[in-house]
Amino acid sequence: MTDHHAAVGPSFYHPTHYDSGWPLRTKLYLLAWRITAATLFRWLPSRWFGGRNAVLRLFGARIHPTAKVYPGCIIYSPARLELAERSTLGTAVHCLCVDDVRLDADVTVSQEAFLCTAGHDVDHPARPLTTAPIRLGRGSWVFARAIILPGVDLGEGAVAAAGAVVAKSVPPFAIVAGNPARVVRERRYRGVAP
Repeated sequence: MTDHHAAVGPSFYHPTHYDSGWPLRTKLYLLAWRITAATLFRWLPSRWFGGRNAVLRLFGARIHPTAKVYPGCIIYSPARLELAERSTLGTAVHCLCVDDVRLDADVTVSQEAFLCTAGHDVDHPARPLTTAPIRLGRGSWVFARAIILPGVDLGEGAVAAAGAVVAKSVPPFAIVAGNPARVVRERRYRGVAP
């Protein structure tokens, strides 16, 4: 243990209070959304995409009529979510949109993937919230159980392989895999122009 670590007191590891700093209006919005998400949004029939989209729009989401949100999605704040035409959030995707999350046209986010726009400053005793937006470029694909971390821009046509942990932006048409995710090859279109 270095001298620096020895000087850290017990309150560094056990803060007595955490406050998001959000105004009451934001807290009430999130409470209303959580109640709606746990009831109406959750109970809508599996293939009733229009109904789920309407509920999300009611809470401020910007969703194209052709976008699809499958059942079981956990969406933190619809007001920070934007889905372009033919984009899809698969079953049980967790979208922690404390900051903006944008899916461009023809994006697919597969089952149980995690889009995470928030973290905490682990070097500060109060562990304040840190956020950065996520953008998934046109035609990109996030495979099942992949994790996209704050500030990531997944380029046009890029792919995050199943279980990948993507901590930095990905160039167009690259396929990334692993933890941390690394480029394994370029995506090649067979018989179809990109």
